Amino acid sequence: MLGVTLDAEAYLARLTTELARVDRAAMQRWSDLVFQAWEQDRFVFLIGNGGSGLTASHFCEDFGKGTIRDQDLRDESKKRLKVLSLTDNAGWIMAIGNDIAYDQIFVQQLMNFGRAGDVLIAISGSGNSGNVLAAVDWANRHGLITFGLTGYNGGRLKAMQQDGLHVDLNDMGMVESIHMCLHHWVLNDVYARMNREGRYAV
Repeated sequence: MLGVTLDAEAYLARLTTELARVDRAAMQRWSDLVFQAWEQDRFVFLIGNGGSGLTASHFCEDFGKGTIRDQDLRDESKKRLKVLSLTDNAGWIMAIGNDIAYDQIFVQQLMNFGRAGDVLIAISGSGNSGNVLAAVDWANRHGLITFGLTGYNGGRLKAMQQDGLHVDLNDMGMVESIHMCLHHWVLNDVYARMNREGRYAV
């Protein structure tokens, strides 16, 4: 944990350095993937464990509501992004974990909801979460598009995913912070394209 040895000034300096190393092209591909899902009326599914599970929930709320202009929130004709965090169905997760196995908590939900052409965004700092890997494996075999967000050395997820964004850093907290920070740019970029605002204005 970097904060154990670094004071606040040094920690922020390191965070700045790590952000500067982020692959900008991967950020753009992430945004493109979400926007294209909206264009094609596909689902975007989000998964992760622990802090990354809550990151998936946060992404879902942002993509669901934060891509719509305030004045359009009550507009029933407004085309919306279909987005679902598979971390949020507590009853289903507990039933699957108890009755089958914990590594099945996401893949079993994908079996109900997923279809070819949908997008699965898999978040795992270590890249080795069994339930995330099972879901990505199923998604790859059933025609979904898989995009991973990883840290450390990327683990097995980096090798399995079709595309992704990797934060090459051995600190879970900073990896999770960077994932969240980059998501907010992706969110803004998707919003601008969906609503033809900012640099996408016509």
